[in-house]
Order: sequence, then structure tokens, then C-alpha cells
Amino acid sequence: METSKITGDRIKEYLGHGKRFDGRKPEDFRDITIETGVSKKAEGSARVKIGKTEVIVGIKMDVMEPYPDSADRGNLVVSAELLPLSSERFESGPPRFPAIEIGRLTDRAIRESKFIEMEKLCIKEGEKVWAIYIDVYSLNDDGNLIDAALLGAIAALKNSRIPKYDEEKGRVVYGELTDKKIPLQKEPPIVITAHKIGNSWIVDPTLEEEDVSESRVTIGATPEGVISSIQKGKAKEIDIEEFENILDMTEKVRKKVFSTIEGSLK
Repeated sequence: METSKITGDRIKEYLGHGKRFDGRKPEDFRDITIETGVSKKAEGSARVKIGKTEVIVGIKMDVMEPYPDSADRGNLVVSAELLPLSSERFESGPPRFPAIEIGRLTDRAIRESKFIEMEKLCIKEGEKVWAIYIDVYSLNDDGNLIDAALLGAIAALKNSRIPKYDEEKGRVVYGELTDKKIPLQKEPPIVITAHKIGNSWIVDPTLEEEDVSESRVTIGATPEGVISSIQKGKAKEIDIEEFENILDMTEKVRKKVFSTIEGSLK
């Protein structure tokens, strides 16, 4: 406990001088790498690394009945699994809150931005639509799994091909991909999560920084700044002035992140 407290105090002290232990500024991301097509069994897949944090995302598709409130639109299901191999903090078994939250944040950013053109996934209104399943798996947790998960989902979606559908048998022929891509909007949502530590706000925290974070705001928006989702996490409140500063900060960071990864998302 004492070691953790000292570490937290030192992190706050450094940030008070605009410094971080790894040499970054508060608004700096770690190096980002994106690799697509990493799974032979998925319709699309991607591996994303942000510093030492690493996730893999797979896309599977099926044909099923549409949801009752969207008879002419495809279905979307997002889930996340935080694997024990990625951190001693994670355990096998049913998803716990952190995994559920990552899945929901990823779902909301994609769904509310209308990045996927769901109406184009309708085969027969009220009867058959394509369903997209996005599965996020953590491979190593060194902080900021939230932002990594969304980047992985976007890259995997853009890498995907729609599988063959056998009309006579009424089933998907897995392993046989068509040339058709999932219909997507041009501008993807990019999620940036800002954390408050002491009196400072930072992005892309390491695990040690994440542990001492007192408040968190996750904003999903296009590179041009069209916001589709916002969620606050952790207990400490934020005031209006802070929120305005967060919006300015995340907008600048989002553009930098997108310019860094743009080539990987084509």
C-alpha cells in the first residue's frame, strides 16, 4: 500500500510540472501500431498496440432475424473479454464490469456514429439481416484498453469481407468470403479517453497512471470533430470549465492520432 501511495504521489508531482515518467507530455499518445488480417477464421481482424497495451479484435457475421425495433437494419453485437494472460488482475469466467464497460463503450461509439451503414445489411425486411459480431480480446494490459479496443474494432471492420450466403440452404458458408466489404461511412469514430490525476488531465495513461486516475471522460468522435458518444467514469466530479478543456484537448489529440493511423485504416 505504501509503495502504491508513493507512486501515486510521484505521478501527481511530475504531472504538476507537465511531465510523465515515460517522458511524454500530458497530451501525448504512446506509439500506435495496427496489423490487420491476423485471424484466418474471422471475416475481419486486427491487432492493435498502444505502447505495451495490446488487443486483438475479430469480426464474425451471420444471417438472422432483425431486432423488432429495426426490421430493415442489420444487427450489431459487441463483446470484450479481458484475458488472464494479459494481466494478473483478470480472471477466467463470466465477464466482469471492466470487460462489459469496454464492450458497451465500443458499441456506443460505432453505433451512434452510424459508422456501419446498418440499413445496407438488410436481406429481407423483417425476416433476414446480416448480424455483425465484434469480439475484443486483451493480450496485454498496460493501460488504456478502452481506446485500443475501439481502434481495433475500426481496423477489423475495414478489413472485413462479407461471407458467402447459401440462399437454398439458408445458411452462411463460413470460410468462403465474397469480395463485398461491410458498408461503412468514410469517417470512422476515434475514441479518446482523458483521465484526471491531481489537477492534471492526460490521455493514453499507462497502467500506473490509470490506477491513480480520479476521473475519466471517454469521447467518441470523427476526425473532423463530430461527437457521437460521451461517457464519464470514476467518482470525482468535473466542472464546466474542465469539460470544455477536455473537449479542446481530445479534439487536438484525435486529429494527431488519426493522422498517425490513417494509412493503417485504409
